[in-house]
Amino acid sequence: MRILVFLLPVACALAQGIPGVIAPDAKVELVQEGFVFTEGPVGTADGGLYFSELQTGDRTHRMDPGGKISVYREHTHGMNGLALTRDGALVGVEGDGKRVTKIDKGGAVTTLTESADGTPIMGPNDLIVDAKGGIYFTDPGPRPVVAGRKAYVYYLPAGAKQPRVIDDQITRPNGLTLSNNGKTLIVDDTVGDTVFAFDVQADGSVKNRRPFAHMHDTKPGLESGADGLAIDSQDRIYVTSVTGLQVFDRKGQYLGTIKIPRQPANLAFSGPGKKTLYVTAREGLYRVQMLSQGPKRLGK
Repeated sequence: MRILVFLLPVACALAQGIPGVIAPDAKVELVQEGFVFTEGPVGTADGGLYFSELQTGDRTHRMDPGGKISVYREHTHGMNGLALTRDGALVGVEGDGKRVTKIDKGGAVTTLTESADGTPIMGPNDLIVDAKGGIYFTDPGPRPVVAGRKAYVYYLPAGAKQPRVIDDQITRPNGLTLSNNGKTLIVDDTVGDTVFAFDVQADGSVKNRRPFAHMHDTKPGLESGADGLAIDSQDRIYVTSVTGLQVFDRKGQYLGTIKIPRQPANLAFSGPGKKTLYVTAREGLYRVQMLSQGPKRLGK
C-alpha cells in the first residue's frame, strides 16, 4: 500500500550567500520529518525525487512533482545511494543485501552485481551512472573501520556482471560523482579530509588519483563526515559533512558552507530547472532554492 504524506514546508534556517551558488538569506526549508534516517536522493526528469530511508525504515520514498511523498518500495535490504540509468530506471546499492540492483518501471528488481572476481561486496554505499550505462560505486564496508581492511571503488561496465576495482587506497570511500563532461570522477573519504579526483579513461577505468579538495573545519583526529556528493552545471562540488554542505569550485577551491539544521547525509538537485537542492539529514528531508542548477543529464 502506498502512503501519501503531504509536504509541510517550514522555514528552518537562513543560509549565508555564496556568489553564483546561493543567495544571502536563502531559506533552508523542512520538507518533511519523522523518518528514521534519510539518505541517497536522486532527482527525476519530472522534477520529483527518490530518496532512501535506512535502519529500521528500510524503504525507498518517491516525491512527485506536486510534492506528495509516498512509499515507493519497502524491504530494500538497506538500499542507500540511488541513481537513474539513461532510460529512467532506478538503480541502487544495498548495504545489507551487499549488491547493486536495478528496479524497472514495473517494480521488478534485478541484481546487477554482488561480487568482484568471486569476492563478495562488503557493503556498498553510493553510486553514479555514466553516459555509457556503466556504474561507479563505493564499497567502504561495514562500520567500524578495521585497520588494514581495504575499501573499494568499483566500475561495473554496462551489461557486465563483474565490476572492476578502480581504487583501493581511500580509507573509507563514500560519495562520488562525475564531472559534466564525464572525464573526471570525484570521490570523497568519510574518515579523512581529502576529496579525490581521477581521470576517466575510454573503457571506464581511471588513472591519476590526486587530491581535488580538502574539507574545511575538520578537527585533528576526528572524521570530516564527508558523505554524499552533488555537482552543478558549472562543475562546482557540494559535499555533505559534519558542518553542513561544503561547496568547492571546479578547481577544488573552497567557496563556503551551507548550514543545515541537522547533520546532512546526502543531497541532489531537482525541481523546476533543477534549481532546488534537496538534502537528506537524519530524520528530515530539506530543500533550498539555489542560484546554481544541477547538471543537465538525467539524475545526478
